[in-house]
Amino acid sequence: MSHSAHHQTHNRARHTSDAYDILIVGGGMVGAALACACRGQRWRIAVVDGQPPQRSWPRGEVDLRVSALSRASQRLLEQLGVWPRIVELGVSPYREMVVWDSVGGAGIHFDSADIGQPDLGHIVENRVTRLALWEALEQAPDITLLCPAAIRHLEIDADGARLRLDDQRSLTARLLVGADGRDSFVREGLGIATSGWSYEQRAIVANVEVAHWHRETAWQRFLPTGPLAFLPLADGRCSIVWSADEPRADALLALDDAPFIAELEAAFQQRLGPVLSVGPRAAFPLRLQHAQHYVQPRAALIGDAAHAIHPLAGQGVNLGLLDVAALAAELKRAHARGRNIGSLTTLRRYERARRGDNLLMLGAMDLFKRLFGNRLPPLVAGRNLGLATAERLPALKRAFMSRALGLDRDF
Repeated sequence: MSHSAHHQTHNRARHTSDAYDILIVGGGMVGAALACACRGQRWRIAVVDGQPPQRSWPRGEVDLRVSALSRASQRLLEQLGVWPRIVELGVSPYREMVVWDSVGGAGIHFDSADIGQPDLGHIVENRVTRLALWEALEQAPDITLLCPAAIRHLEIDADGARLRLDDQRSLTARLLVGADGRDSFVREGLGIATSGWSYEQRAIVANVEVAHWHRETAWQRFLPTGPLAFLPLADGRCSIVWSADEPRADALLALDDAPFIAELEAAFQQRLGPVLSVGPRAAFPLRLQHAQHYVQPRAALIGDAAHAIHPLAGQGVNLGLLDVAALAAELKRAHARGRNIGSLTTLRRYERARRGDNLLMLGAMDLFKRLFGNRLPPLVAGRNLGLATAERLPALKRAFMSRALGLDRDF
């Protein structure tokens, strides 16, 4: 019997009622982080997820799904006690960032040394972050992991939330949290509408070997058909994220490796020399989506269930982890004051702390996408002037880096 299965049955025997204080649907990075952040409060917490984390993989293999974790995310993961394990499983720091425009050629360069920081963040495989969090959850006596499990039905009334699972088990909770991604079952079940649009673009991801060392730098070039990023990996390879309009993405995915590499080298201007090899490619559709509200009595949404964003700045999971920090803080504050953790008053404070911030980031990324995806000469001239000006204003660059790193946040 595996450790997790043992953990589950042991907890099930102890909690025959299946009544919880907090029920988190979705045990990905964001849901698992929230469960970790809520440990030790004498709450009974359950995490429901369709599949367990990947436990092992071949040495030296880097997954296609990676995130650029900001310093704020790192700080939260340190507080949760999981960062050392993440580092042990493998992280790739990036110390600089270079961004340039394919039309006009202006660019900007950020260096962590300019703000006295060791790095701007780390490129981390999503499965690494998730596994480290799950290992912590498996050690927590107040957490039950219901996995694999699927939800058949959900309802909420004045007493709390009730979920019925596929195996007919019934769970109740004072607070239900949807951390189940951008096609959230919880959000649908709560009847919360979303606004947004498809970008009619797909992000192509792959790992590539380049001739020159990446210098622990994240590179991004804005092309009229969408941005292309080369993110540094510890083994010297780069993880690429190439966002392209649907027809362009289809054409690129249909190519064999050699012609794909030729297109990639042209798009990236061989900034790191020739591309020596490319691994398997995958692609996912891009859209902007924002829940019209994050909370209602006894329920809250976090992460992609609340907001999905264009990946051009790799901010998705960082926004989700900031949601986690804000929601956990409000729940603890309510608990300390003897208030109901599922009350609208408590949950609205979380929503107020995050919705405006997230909207700002979604808006900024959308503006960037539109601004850099446009070939109109006045816009091209304007954005090149903007980049060139920002590059010559060290104070502005430092302020931008501090904000992006979350150095202005305290949690």
